[in-house]
Amino acid sequence: MIQGKFPCGRLLATPGVLAAVSRIEINRAIGRHLRGDWGILCESDKRLNDHAVKSGDRLLSAYEDRNGRKFWIITEADRSATTVLLPEEY
Repeated sequence: MIQGKFPCGRLLATPGVLAAVSRIEINRAIGRHLRGDWGILCESDKRLNDHAVKSGDRLLSAYEDRNGRKFWIITEADRSATTVLLPEEY
């Protein structure tokens, strides 16, 4: 398991993201998310995530795969689960 700045809980991925994004890219993005690299978010959203790590709020990261396909990673506020999904699946 990847060690990070916060517990990820159960790792989940939607069928859409599993069909659209390679597992290698998903795994790399999960590692980045858990280390506090929030991907392609704007600076203000990155700061909100930095604060949420300490306050226990929900975390959201955004990434692009090598083909430019955007996908998100969301860790619930209670840290019970982290889900990888496409934005349209939210």
